[in-house]
Amino acid sequence: MAIETFHAVAKSIGGLKVSCTSRNFEFILDEPKNLGGSNEAMNPVEALLSSLGGCKVIVARSFAKMHGINLKDIRVELEGELDPDGFMGKNKDAKIGFSSIVSKMYIDADNTDEEIANFVAFIDRTCPVADTIHNAPTTKTEIHKL
Repeated sequence: MAIETFHAVAKSIGGLKVSCTSRNFEFILDEPKNLGGSNEAMNPVEALLSSLGGCKVIVARSFAKMHGINLKDIRVELEGELDPDGFMGKNKDAKIGFSSIVSKMYIDADNTDEEIANFVAFIDRTCPVADTIHNAPTTKTEIHKL
């Protein structure tokens, strides 16, 4: 299969609010008031956690039958630890991004604990967002004047 390229645009819409669009879809990002925002939407790191959880749910739903998993329901709760002093420039030794992320998988299926554990390991190996976090892609920033 050929490589697909995905596109997204993030555009300032006032204060710390950002309009994020891809294809014909949009969501808003913001920061909580204690970080200078208006607290009108989740912030980028919360969106990252949500993307990771959403990706794991989609992988689980997409591959459950193939793996013989009778998946009735699934929920992923995520926690990420981040020291805001890192990106705020208050502590040069603090990591800027998450120092840890924990995914808590809640699965309702008529399978053995071993089958579910193997399936969760498959989900973790197959989720593109998890892979992007574990194995950072090359990145490049280009500057274009408006």
